Amino acid sequence: MKYLVNNIIQQLEEIQNGKLWIGSTFNSKLKLIDENTVFLRPIENLHSVAEIISHLTLWRKETILKIQTGKGSKTDDCEENWLTNDQLKPLGWKKIKSEYDNTLFKLIDLLKSKDDEFLNEEYYDTDFKGNYEYRFVINGMLHHDIYHLGQLGIIVKYLKENNKY
Repeated sequence: MKYLVNNIIQQLEEIQNGKLWIGSTFNSKLKLIDENTVFLRPIENLHSVAEIISHLTLWRKETILKIQTGKGSKTDDCEENWLTNDQLKPLGWKKIKSEYDNTLFKLIDLLKSKDDEFLNEEYYDTDFKGNYEYRFVINGMLHHDIYHLGQLGIIVKYLKENNKY
């Protein structure tokens, strides 16, 4: 049976470009800004769009690794968790966004090969230092995406109000 896994896949897709009750998706927010604006921090304590997308990409890669190998490699303290704009600008927005999109496709493809029982299997979580069911990390990815979608909304609003784009 794949009811739960299919539901998770549907949610991952809808958060990116679906029709959500909350009205905003990642794609709808990212269409509002250009490749120069993504590196701007609207105020000092907020991340840039590029920093958030890079952060989400890292944790998707980590989730993919956990699904493939049963163990992660990153912790919240790793340098790659929050790359700075100075580190990201040389990569360019197209590469950052492409990598983000590719990790989503790869995660969804991996999940399509799983059934609902997979969600009860365990992996070792390097960050939390223990064994957890895959449902923990996969539901965590959904929560993480939604949390940062809200941040993107705030950042885009600040940028627009300050006429940065």
